[in-house]
Parts: sequence; structure tokens; C-alpha cells
Amino acid sequence: QVQLVESGGGLVQAGSSLRLSCAPSGRTFSNYAMGWFRQAPGKEREFVAEVSASGGITYYADSVKGRFTISRANAKNTVYLQMNKLKPEDTAVYYCAAKRGSTWSAQNNYWGQGTQVTVSS
Repeated sequence: QVQLVESGGGLVQAGSSLRLSCAPSGRTFSNYAMGWFRQAPGKEREFVAEVSASGGITYYADSVKGRFTISRANAKNTVYLQMNKLKPEDTAVYYCAAKRGSTWSAQNNYWGQGTQVTVSS
């Protein structure tokens, strides 16, 4: 069974840093673009960042650009999200995803169960 397992979430103060990790199990994801999404209470899930299969191309939501960095270590089959200068509005459940389909809305993408990030002011 394919699984994406996120870790690294927690409760931190504004201005702090956290690094999220995503370690797929069941298969390698080195051929897929990988991404991070987040969902705050009462809000829709939103795109945060994406990294290409090779790791050479990245995309970010405007709200995190300059503060968050997505990277991957294919040898370790792991994807990271380094989050710096955290703000209370970054509070959300963060999900790791693998782009198996042609877009992030495709039904055959893989999703993790999420990890909670809470930023206090």
C-alpha cells in the first residue's frame, strides 16, 4: 500500500522555523513532482509549494515565497519543507502530495494524512 507520511509539525512562536519531512513508503516517488499543501480551519486546502521530479524547478505560493523552501532528496526518497519566519497565519494542517496525475486536482494523486503546524503570536 502506498503511503505518504509527514512529520515535523508542532507548536512554535511567530518568527520561528520548522522543517517538515515527507517520506513515502511502498514505492519510490523519484519520478513524480512533489508538493506541499495546507488547510487552515474553515478554509479550503491551498497550494504551498512544488518541486519537480529532478528537484531543479520549484514553485511557491505568494504567501510563502521568500520564507519557505521545498527540496527533495531522491536518494532518501524524502521531500522537505523548510519554513522560516513563521507567522500565525501559517497555522494549518500541512499535507504532502505526489503528482501522479497531470494536475494537482487529478484524482489519482497521492496524499499524506497531514501534520499540524501551529504558530502562536
